[in-house]
Amino acid sequence: MSERGKLLPFYLVIDVSYSMDGPKLERANNILPAIVDTLAQNPIISDKVRFGMIDFSDDAQVRLPLCDPLDPHLVLPGLAPRGGTSYGAAFSMLRQAIAYDVAQLKADGFAVHRPAVFFISDGEPTDPERGWRSQFAALTHYDRASGQGFAMYPNVIPFGIDQANPRTLQTLIHPAAGSKPMRMFLADEGQDPAVAIKAIAEILISSVLASGGSLAGGGSGIVLPPEADLPGGIHSVAADEDFV
Repeated sequence: MSERGKLLPFYLVIDVSYSMDGPKLERANNILPAIVDTLAQNPIISDKVRFGMIDFSDDAQVRLPLCDPLDPHLVLPGLAPRGGTSYGAAFSMLRQAIAYDVAQLKADGFAVHRPAVFFISDGEPTDPERGWRSQFAALTHYDRASGQGFAMYPNVIPFGIDQANPRTLQTLIHPAAGSKPMRMFLADEGQDPAVAIKAIAEILISSVLASGGSLAGGGSGIVLPPEADLPGGIHSVAADEDFV
């Protein structure tokens, strides 16, 4: 089968535990419509990306299967609060979704760049650490020499607001080192959480546009905005940076 083109899958993985209820979740529900509106104005870029959304609480659910955001039949889901904050459920569901989606895209004749995951949380995980650490390892570990692990492991970019623990989220940056390390994005201390989510949406849109533009120009992989271009109230942190 001839190659139809190269695609970069993006996944929005968002905490919908009860602590997100209210203005935070209201703002979170605006993220997907904003992304769709932006891509509608940039059709060349929209041809290079696919977008999906998973929400998580005590469980995790695929709320938007990976798709073309400009599909005229697309119905955007709404987020509603429920339960606790199971990081393990999110990582497990994400691994299943990526494995299925990448296999399907390849079967359809596309080449697939490594997926990018935007992981948004406002608090500490409520499931046992040993369990969610194991699920995260299953999602991100791959040994190229032996072929052991998950070959389509994603780039993971954590976003922390409100009561999220920066030290916990910092351990989720993946890859943490190498030629193209990822970063995490944190709301400044005292920043209104709902305002921070609006800023996060701006970062996501910036990254989707820059990454899609890079692919259209022959580049590869996810492009994150530099610190100087971040909206007010948000800063980025690398995996090896110390907190004061």
